[in-house]
Amino acid sequence: MEKIILASGSPRRKQLLELAGIPFEVVVSNIDESFPSDMDALLVAQYIAEKKALSVQKQLTNGDAYTIIAADTVVVLNHEFLGKPVDRHDAIHILSKLSGKVHQVITGVCILSGSHKNVFEVKTEVEFFLLTKDKIEYYVDNYKPYDKAGAYAIQEWIGVVGIKSIKGDFYNVMGLPISTVVAELEKLNHQ
Repeated sequence: MEKIILASGSPRRKQLLELAGIPFEVVVSNIDESFPSDMDALLVAQYIAEKKALSVQKQLTNGDAYTIIAADTVVVLNHEFLGKPVDRHDAIHILSKLSGKVHQVITGVCILSGSHKNVFEVKTEVEFFLLTKDKIEYYVDNYKPYDKAGAYAIQEWIGVVGIKSIKGDFYNVMGLPISTVVAELEKLNHQ
């Protein structure tokens, strides 16, 4: 298999690739994660993942010689994009919106290998119990989820005490649908 590059500084994505036993190196894309304002919220993750992968491919000398994995995770509630909170107030506001409701976590993935480009997404439905203001404030103040889409990480305290149900890939909510990524890499390896 060609050398694999993870185009992400996310410790969670790194951990998931390590758990899958995939040897890789990290090259962070540092792209502007903006997207067209009229873009459907359901397409944002794929768009940003592709931008990340192409950016890293350009950064590398002989970028075509690598397999690059890039991902972006978004949280969508009733077609509304809930990004990373800008501050404590915003994090509390986002979690209050998610409280007692079902939302979608969508991870867009782009796998670039030479001229081959595979862009796909995986969706997971997550339902929170009704969260009290005290629980929300406790989580925000103790875990500071400012770098997380939807202002939470499923593997942290809020996921343990606040999630009522999950339909789909748990690891997708962590930021990388690792079993799907492994399957796509295996397909690529057999071409």
